[in-house]
Amino acid sequence: MPGNDLGPAHRRRLREVWRSAGWPYQDLLEVELLAAGLIARVDDGAGRQTLRVTDAGVAELARTLQKNRAARDAHEALVGRVAREMQRAGRVVWRGLSLRAWVGQDPAPATEAEPTPAPLLTEPQAPVIGTEPRWAMAMPDVYSIRHTSVEAYLEPVVHEIKVRRGDLLSDLRRPAKANAYRWLASQCWYVLAAGIGRADEIPEAYGVMFAAADGSLEVARPAPRRAMRLPFAVWMALARATPEAPDDDPQAPL
Repeated sequence: MPGNDLGPAHRRRLREVWRSAGWPYQDLLEVELLAAGLIARVDDGAGRQTLRVTDAGVAELARTLQKNRAARDAHEALVGRVAREMQRAGRVVWRGLSLRAWVGQDPAPATEAEPTPAPLLTEPQAPVIGTEPRWAMAMPDVYSIRHTSVEAYLEPVVHEIKVRRGDLLSDLRRPAKANAYRWLASQCWYVLAAGIGRADEIPEAYGVMFAAADGSLEVARPAPRRAMRLPFAVWMALARATPEAPDDDPQAPL
């Protein structure tokens, strides 16, 4: 089994063998890694057998590390680009927040002018989730609000950044995550690196942007807006967090 044919489970097991004392699992994953020459059996002379990562396995671990590091760098670069664009649009921006959100149905009180919105659907006929309503942690890549003292004008927005198609497809299989974002924001966006997906693959509840290699962001589909009041739990999380520092000083040219 060449390195290119390794799946995530194989790579996880290879890392586990590298970090552990090498005790065998004796399952089919181990059989495939042994057959590929990425791990080897070692007899200790006392009737016990352990596993070790071969030189080929070490090379595969190094390739995986470099690939993941490059993906993280590309992801963080695109997150930074979106954060700067939101700042330039006059918004207060946070990166890497962990926000408590309600999934399943919206428990936030609605005003007469702001009725409780319907749950977010990932497909026209599909329910949001198949479990009971519950609290969950949501971690939007970029979260922003308008710089205003009027609560009704805040318009909180979530941007979810994807630079690999596998990560995008994994996200689209998790409708509860989309429902959590809807509870946190009046608009939700996917920002996709060029070539990893199409706008028609993304649920209609999201806007879609494409990030070109030259640094530009192109809106492929605008995000639907809805009236909402920022939940108190989100206010408290924002009060404890530090917003993104301004990328540049707008007064500098004056």
